[in-house]
Amino acid sequence: MKKIKVNFVDFWPNFENDNVFLPILQKHYDVEISENPDYIFGSVLGDSYLDYDCVRIFYTGENLCPDYNLYDYSIDYEYMDYGDRHFRYPNYIMWNEAFSGMVKKHLATEEEIRAKTGFCSFVYSNGKGNPARTRFFELLSGYKRVDAGGQLCNNIGVPEGIKDKLAFQTEHKFAIAFENSSHPGYTTEKLVEAFAAKTVPIYWGDPLVGLGFNEEAFINCHRYGSFEEAVEAVKLVDQDDALYRKMLLTPALKSQEYSQKETYRRLEQFLLHIFDQPTEQAYRRNRELWGKHYYEKRLNQRKYEHMAGKIRKMIPGPVLKMLHRR
Repeated sequence: MKKIKVNFVDFWPNFENDNVFLPILQKHYDVEISENPDYIFGSVLGDSYLDYDCVRIFYTGENLCPDYNLYDYSIDYEYMDYGDRHFRYPNYIMWNEAFSGMVKKHLATEEEIRAKTGFCSFVYSNGKGNPARTRFFELLSGYKRVDAGGQLCNNIGVPEGIKDKLAFQTEHKFAIAFENSSHPGYTTEKLVEAFAAKTVPIYWGDPLVGLGFNEEAFINCHRYGSFEEAVEAVKLVDQDDALYRKMLLTPALKSQEYSQKETYRRLEQFLLHIFDQPTEQAYRRNRELWGKHYYEKRLNQRKYEHMAGKIRKMIPGPVLKMLHRR
């Protein structure tokens, strides 16, 4: 069995012990987690990947694009072809419980449908950076009460937010499922969770969401010219029981191609292609001339950012605010 030395950097805590990649590698190779690796998996929570002169594999479930001048391969949400360097693996695939519920949502019973006593749910805690969420919440609230169960716009008397999101969403006919930002291919667990609760999701975020998800099963705000038009579409479905049931009982996914099992199989193939090669042949980024210049420029930028951060900490708060105003 081939021995490989790998490391995981710039991830959230404990990712090196709890991720989808390591079990695949351990199935096929003798894996050593090493500070002197031949391969690293890196992500968005830092820039320590720059310190490793080895084969670099980028992974993100966040809305950030890979830099192929600094990484050899990328595993992310983008719809793109880039030789053997890219694999689309949107983060909603990893939400096992929600995904399992989503693929069965069209089997909702009449009893489950009648138990939906609420109109629409809205469960968010952070409104920073995405005014679209609160704007749509306010617009739809002008039609009927929208129950905000998170900390954002909370109106249910539980300021800290509800503890069981799935149970809360299940009580409602609709669920507002808005991403934190919009980008083609960037679909997260928010849509999947709303489907798992057997609701009709009201979705905004990925303008290409219809490539994988069945648009007859949810209200896609990207199909309308404005949020006001999308609200009118919600009203139409809400006031037509037959149409609502038709949408609720329509499968969420368009194709088996988007199943967890199939995606996991193709991810395994992607990783084996990387690691089966001799290590020196697995490099894809340019490490000479302009590639080297680009890398050194990024290192210098990092030094400047770290130095600027230290200087900011030394400046008294009132002085720093005054400088920002200027």
